[in-house]
Amino acid sequence: MDGKNQPGETPPAASVCAPVTLTVLRKRSDFLKAARARRQGTSSMMLQARKRTPDEATGIRVGFTCSKKVGNAVARNRAKRRLREAARAVLPVIGHDGWDYVLIGRAETTVARPYEALLDDLRYALRKVHSGRK
Repeated sequence: MDGKNQPGETPPAASVCAPVTLTVLRKRSDFLKAARARRQGTSSMMLQARKRTPDEATGIRVGFTCSKKVGNAVARNRAKRRLREAARAVLPVIGHDGWDYVLIGRAETTVARPYEALLDDLRYALRKVHSGRK
């Protein structure tokens, strides 16, 4: 085979091992609902999480935000890109179906923190949010 897809054949998925797809939050109301729910801070980010009601959307939904305290537009976009990659790596594995997550970047640390430490921070925050304590 020449490595090219045949007509009508779909290309392979970017992440074949991901059991759950992530949907990005876009509505302000979804962000506000998550802000009123559980939250867990780490040194590199803040995680807000809420369990949706059964009549709402299915799957894992995630949103990203950085305030102007993080820096100029370049710094905010860099922080959000790093949070997106961390979410893609961690949420399909240990995120819970039927939950909304909002990752909030922190000034200076989200961009400067090593990537593996950023992943560990997200894993820690998810464990704390899902530990059952309120």
